[in-house]
Amino acid sequence: MTDDEVTSSNTADDDPGTVRVDQFLSHPPAKVWRALTEPDLIAQWLMPCDFRLEVGHRYTMRTRPIPATGFSGTVRAEVLAFEPERMLRVGWRDADPASPSGADWTVTWTLRPEGRGTRLFLLHEGFDPDNPLQQRARNAMGGGWNSLVKRRLAEFLDESAPH
Repeated sequence: MTDDEVTSSNTADDDPGTVRVDQFLSHPPAKVWRALTEPDLIAQWLMPCDFRLEVGHRYTMRTRPIPATGFSGTVRAEVLAFEPERMLRVGWRDADPASPSGADWTVTWTLRPEGRGTRLFLLHEGFDPDNPLQQRARNAMGGGWNSLVKRRLAEFLDESAPH
């Protein structure tokens, strides 16, 4: 993959409540959409989960805990809204109700056709600017989302069969 095929930015704007990622992927929206919405594919680049594309569906994702941010390592997620091949919005909460992070976030993926590929926008909202653990989480997740989208998702799409 060349630099012309993939460009990325992690817009760490002045809003301490959000993380934004803007990424060009050299794949059509249908293929990117599948990677965002099919559980077997999500597991290959993000986390294993029991995702189902249905508003109100609740599912779980597991990864390693991050004690410095108060994150237990388990996300309880819920599909809040979607428009096929255009937008997916999910709610994310830490599964541990006693978690000091107080994580209650919204992650929105927006896909726009661009040339022969897709412009993918990620908006992760709801970080409490007055909660030091959430601000640490925002900083960590800003880099993490950028890495996940720029490297893991882009590589996964490049290596997977065309759609």
